[in-house]
Amino acid sequence: METAKAAMPARNRAAQPVCHSAEPIDFQVKRNIADHLNIPVVEATSEHAERTAFQNKGQKLARQEDWETLSQLIFDADQTRAKTRGGMPVADLLMYGARADVVLAAEHALFDGKPASGAPILDGIEALEQVLDEHPDNYPVALIVAHAHLDMGWAWRGTGWLTELKPQNREAFAAHFDRATGILNQFSGLEPLSPALAAARCALLAGYPNSRTRVADDYEALIDLDPKNPHHMRAMGNHLLPRWFGSLAQLELEARRTASRTIDIWGAGAYTWSYFDAVVIDDAACAQVEVEFFIEGLHDILAHAPDQHTVNLLAAYCAVAVRARCGSADEADLVRHQLIDCADWIIRDHMTEIHPLVWAHATTGFDNSARVRSMRNFAEHGRRNALDVIATLFRDDIARGHQVTFTPSGPMVSAA
Repeated sequence: METAKAAMPARNRAAQPVCHSAEPIDFQVKRNIADHLNIPVVEATSEHAERTAFQNKGQKLARQEDWETLSQLIFDADQTRAKTRGGMPVADLLMYGARADVVLAAEHALFDGKPASGAPILDGIEALEQVLDEHPDNYPVALIVAHAHLDMGWAWRGTGWLTELKPQNREAFAAHFDRATGILNQFSGLEPLSPALAAARCALLAGYPNSRTRVADDYEALIDLDPKNPHHMRAMGNHLLPRWFGSLAQLELEARRTASRTIDIWGAGAYTWSYFDAVVIDDAACAQVEVEFFIEGLHDILAHAPDQHTVNLLAAYCAVAVRARCGSADEADLVRHQLIDCADWIIRDHMTEIHPLVWAHATTGFDNSARVRSMRNFAEHGRRNALDVIATLFRDDIARGHQVTFTPSGPMVSAA
């Protein structure tokens, strides 16, 4: 895999047109969208329902203090690599639900950057620590508590540069990460057997500037444990950016190595997953990606995961998340225009329905820390974005008054 692909020379890239911005939909087309574009909009997708059900299960069992049942469910899901249809690990969802009350209360207290006077910000985490004391050898419980500390650390830190933080926030971030490290160190011998523990170990990297020497090895071990989980590859690509612990050369190397090790599962898809977030976040990473290999990976991902959640994810990624960075750097724009154009064939060849929340998250660059005040408005924003993108692809047909109907076999254009 690593030697079969030759990097596209910069000279060839320079011959490509510059990254284009979205063409505004003219008034006539916009007025006719509702009458001439027919595509199911699925507000409550099966993926969303699955994720919500597992999160609610974890939350309910934690509130009932039924830690034995909850830890067994997490253990079973972890060991079997159970996932939702869209590829989200069930163990992660159960663990998130179990700590949600504690973490959301802390985030609310820290909403303005520092807790209000007298805010009981540590009450919830102290209660979880007591649970851990009662189950000292139970690694699923340890993971719940460790992740709660990590979430609270990030709530103190925010998403800005560490050097810009106030001392209080920096110290709280470090303290929560140190405590999570201490908890997980007790189970280090189990990491080769547990994707959830290995993933938590990788999540710790963000708290330690000296992680540069181990980030690639830690992620390689994690991905080999659970190669069907693209979230690990995406996280690796992010952490290998120069702003974190890697370099552009290391990112390219690990993306290719990961593709080589998982070729039977993803084809070239692991190369694409490894660059997925890096391309959106970092102009230099976007400029260096081998476009043909990345696009081959898009095709292979859809061949191996043809579900509509993944289709919407890749379409929204190309049409919205990548496009949003247009104009920030000329070399990166030469790559972006080719990725933006992929939305056309993804939608025409694979899409049968719109998942509004996926498109809404694309507008934030898939930033999980983005604060959503109204989920209804957020989903509506995603729905409008998706319809605008699709209408643009079929603007000539709509302008002629033709009907564009999405069927299980693909879009059909017919006279009205």
